[in-house]
Amino acid sequence: MWLINGEWRDNIALVERGLQFGDGCFTSARVIDGDVRFLDDHMRRLEEGCRRLDIPMPERQTLLQDITSLAQAERKATLKVVICRGSGGRGYGTSGCGESVRMLRLFSAPTHYADLSERGALLMPVPVPLGCNPWLAGIKHLNRLEQILIRKHLDQIQADEALVLDTEGHLTECCAANLFWRKGKNVYTPRLDRAGVDGTMRQRILRLLANSPWHAQQVRAPLEALQEAEEVFICNALMPILPVRQASCWRYSSRALYQFLAPKCE
Repeated sequence: MWLINGEWRDNIALVERGLQFGDGCFTSARVIDGDVRFLDDHMRRLEEGCRRLDIPMPERQTLLQDITSLAQAERKATLKVVICRGSGGRGYGTSGCGESVRMLRLFSAPTHYADLSERGALLMPVPVPLGCNPWLAGIKHLNRLEQILIRKHLDQIQADEALVLDTEGHLTECCAANLFWRKGKNVYTPRLDRAGVDGTMRQRILRLLANSPWHAQQVRAPLEALQEAEEVFICNALMPILPVRQASCWRYSSRALYQFLAPKCE
């Protein structure tokens, strides 16, 4: 069941715009011993998503109370928070929608990341590109059709994650993670001002690198940029960071940057 506007429900109105049009945003967070890890980062993500989509952000203290009440008894879980525009409007029009809808639910924590952190992830390219749209780039809106198609291809090749390009041929992200690679002291991650999701863990890593011996750059680069990398890793709020043993046909053995970052991302 979902906690919807403070009430436990197992259904949602068919006229809800999040269901009809993907008109909303969401975040997924780790819960460990009742604590929602990096909660402030997730709140900022929701606030930015609502701002960009022009959806009224639920009252902050009310949303925080929902979050803490769900998380407090959990030893290890995943918390998903969804904010939708609500019901109303005619067609795509938003006039008369009223208040936004907040939806929360707990899920079991993923178990496969521990194994991947030991052996390293295998990343492979997929043919589905991400459309370039600066208006939506960066935020985690509810329209995830591209990721669904990417996941279908990923399941067919049995890799751990996908290497995803945008429609202009630039490395962008994975299916459900952000991408970093290192050469020497230089660390690279794709620019996400045209496509992709600017994940909360990506943002945290960039902040950590800003005060470190490593030099981070956000770049537009082709897939072949990974050929010259000494180290590759991926991240999201649930992993939270995984080393990569192979990306396409290129293999990596170094974990120097991963070992520096991993304790700071737990």
